Amino acid sequence: MLKTIKNALKTPEIRKKILFTLLLLVIFRLGCYITIPGVDMVTLESTMDVYSNSVTGMINMISGGAFSRLSIFAMSITPYITASIVVQLLSMIIPALERLTKEGGESGRRKIDRITKIITLVLALVEGLGIYLAYRTSGIFVDDTVLTGAVIVISLVAGTSLLMWLGDKITSKGIGNGISMLIFAGIVSSFPSAVIAVTELVMPEGQFSTVGLLTAIGVVIGILVLITGVVFVQLAERRIPVQYSKKVVGRRMVGAQNTHIPIKPAMASVMPIIFASSFMTFPAMIIQLFAADIESQTGFLRVLYNISIATSAGNVGWQYVLISAIIYLLLIVGFTYFYTYATFQPAEVANNIKQNGGFIPGIRAGKPTADYLSSVLSKVVLFGGLFLAAIAILPMLTSIAGINSAFGGTSILIVVGVAIELSQQLQSQLVMRHYKGFLE
Repeated sequence: MLKTIKNALKTPEIRKKILFTLLLLVIFRLGCYITIPGVDMVTLESTMDVYSNSVTGMINMISGGAFSRLSIFAMSITPYITASIVVQLLSMIIPALERLTKEGGESGRRKIDRITKIITLVLALVEGLGIYLAYRTSGIFVDDTVLTGAVIVISLVAGTSLLMWLGDKITSKGIGNGISMLIFAGIVSSFPSAVIAVTELVMPEGQFSTVGLLTAIGVVIGILVLITGVVFVQLAERRIPVQYSKKVVGRRMVGAQNTHIPIKPAMASVMPIIFASSFMTFPAMIIQLFAADIESQTGFLRVLYNISIATSAGNVGWQYVLISAIIYLLLIVGFTYFYTYATFQPAEVANNIKQNGGFIPGIRAGKPTADYLSSVLSKVVLFGGLFLAAIAILPMLTSIAGINSAFGGTSILIVVGVAIELSQQLQSQLVMRHYKGFLE
């Protein structure tokens, strides 16, 4: 990967894209420190410390610390992620949206993007209003007038809108997927604090601890195992051989060709993890916004809240962690299937193979080929989804023993997944820039 980065920096066009991406990420990080107007910072700090182990801690980690400072980027890009999920699900049940997605081309993509952004603004408005109402009684705002509330909500919505714009610019003119890069930058910004936390295990209160050293070594080994697992799933592929017969193209005969169709266990990359995390934390966000004292309550809402925060907090009961882990597993597998079948459609691939005079050895062209591809795809994706889910929930299960490792689970999945995707995109662009053609 270091060689890829080195070669990319030597290419002027790619270097400009990298510098442009870094510039926008710097703007994102600067915005995380711009607090919205009307906030009492002293009261804010003490209030956020109370909720550091709840869903607030997870949101704060994804936003790069913006939520704990109530900055203009406090809501991060989560409203856009939720809106994307809603649009994807609606496109499966609304024929008009399905036609736009499959047959609309570039114009359809722009319309879908416009609909997603409109839903994002509505969700951001609701979430911003909820944040103001939830924390108004805690004293973190200088006053509770309507004007102050309007300024706070508008600032939060404007911050989310700016993040959408930054994400679009990174995707179109920079390197990598803009939304993934923003989440990546937010999580990576917490690395120094994670290193300090591991160091404090070895030297608690300035004194060496043998137990702390063994725990720190275990944490490092666990992180390396997680990284290895994610890299394995992201780069693995099942190759289905395809043979093409001779045919006439123009005035010449094209000979038979042997190629393959690569099917990856994790075609959807890191998106199932991001979506599953958003789904898991969404109930807790809503409950905490409208019931600030949920920690002291009992009943169904408290149970739902504990299950929702179990992915990011280690201070809930083992039964909540176990239930949350099962739901998290099902969501990851489900979103893996959903995104894979949205990008790889066996019927279309089989039809393209047939039209170009190709066939899979031992399989008849047409519907048998589509059925075979669908069968292989379902098995490969099931393995990939279960593998990713296992890596995600394993740190959650270790929290039962008192080790809070939410950072090592979901965060590493996102960071490593985005890093691999970025590396592959850099390599593909390098191949395009340095391809010399068959004449040489």
